[in-house]
Amino acid sequence: MLKTFLVAFDRLPDGAFQARYAGRGWNCVKSSLVNGRSQKLVAHETGGAGYISLNFYRLSCGNTRLFPCEMSHEKVVRFVTECTVTDPPAR
Repeated sequence: MLKTFLVAFDRLPDGAFQARYAGRGWNCVKSSLVNGRSQKLVAHETGGAGYISLNFYRLSCGNTRLFPCEMSHEKVVRFVTECTVTDPPAR
């Protein structure tokens, strides 16, 4: 499951983007700090109450840590692995 999450998370673009998940639109922002070793994803359902927030860390020993913000691991993993980017940020 973590490998699937990691592949999907790495495919999400840095910056602001729009996505589809569970048939609804989402406004998302993925931020990277410390050369990508610390990352954050925040997503708000467009016109709804849905919310996703997580912090992801890539440790120098090679391990990773996923910390959902006040929600279950299942919820954030499902969002990241099932959402589809519909409008990536301009580069």
